[in-house]
Amino acid sequence: MQTSARSRALAVTVVIAALATSGMAITPVPKNQVGGPQLASHGVVVHYSPGGRPLPSVPASAYVIADASTGSVLAAKDAHGLFPPASTLKVLTAITMLPRLRPNATVLATKRATSVEPNIVGLVAGHRYKVADLFHALLLISANDAAVALVEASGSFSKGMVLLNAEADHLQAYDVVAKQPNGLPAKGQVVSAYDLALIARAALAMPAFMKYDSMRTARFPVKRHKHVLLVNQNYLITKYKGGLGGKIGWTLKAGATYIGMARRDGVTLIVTILHARPLTEIASAEKLLNWGFANAAHVGSVGVLVPPLAAARPAAAHTKSAPPAGSSLAAASAGSGDAAVIGAGVAAGVCACVLGGLAWLRRRALLGRRRSG
Repeated sequence: MQTSARSRALAVTVVIAALATSGMAITPVPKNQVGGPQLASHGVVVHYSPGGRPLPSVPASAYVIADASTGSVLAAKDAHGLFPPASTLKVLTAITMLPRLRPNATVLATKRATSVEPNIVGLVAGHRYKVADLFHALLLISANDAAVALVEASGSFSKGMVLLNAEADHLQAYDVVAKQPNGLPAKGQVVSAYDLALIARAALAMPAFMKYDSMRTARFPVKRHKHVLLVNQNYLITKYKGGLGGKIGWTLKAGATYIGMARRDGVTLIVTILHARPLTEIASAEKLLNWGFANAAHVGSVGVLVPPLAAARPAAAHTKSAPPAGSSLAAASAGSGDAAVIGAGVAAGVCACVLGGLAWLRRRALLGRRRSG
């Protein structure tokens, strides 16, 4: 349920009063310390226990490896360092738009979507595409044109980008500045390895995302009587034991970027990599995952993946504005997977009120230092 401004203000007032009577100071957490102060380090952080094996060396400027279930960060390098995301940003696009779009609805491809370079799947302006097909193209072959079409399905490109950045804030991924839904170069567009881990954790809890992301192949109707075969680029799901999914990215400035997810013996790990040497990202992810599975019981936590904010994210389904002319698209309410993500991050009772209020206060303090949106 979306919290009204009045009730949210009342909750914050209660929190402030409670903290005042307890003598606790209200200090906003710096962006580079969300998840824990050790994550502000630009170097490698890891706490070995007896029996722990050394971290492998990987050719990347930043990475995070974390337990998706507990949120424990097992090791990190420059976790909050700001780097261009390349196509890993498409995961944020997917988890933002999936709850808002019906899979069988259609989207009219615009000139903006079809003129993206490189466009990858080759959408044709004026042609209609099923939402499900666009998600196939987005997550299997990293189609840049499909990303734009899905964001425009919110009503406009600018509205869609507002939704993406709002979703990042909802996840407390405050390092994210999203300007292009496909991750193509844009001035000021950045993410961090830590925030990609928050986004990946939300994706793991969304069944619709995992269904699309783990598909091996799909057929895409570029236009009538012309179909192309989409083959998943992420060979982690086919060649790595326990591989669940993820996302590959690359641009000249970003280098290689990567999100990987895997599960073994009931342990689910997330690895995120930024600014890596090209063509090394998946091999590096496999090394870090192997280390994580072997050492999860032999290292101490260096931080934690924070839960989403308690307040529900804004959703296109709650607005009364009409869809764009000529579109048969309709927004859908969030699915059970989304509810699970939000619910999992919210404690019950008085603790939830206090933590939620603190998160809100921190969010406002941080957003005051961020982009204007």
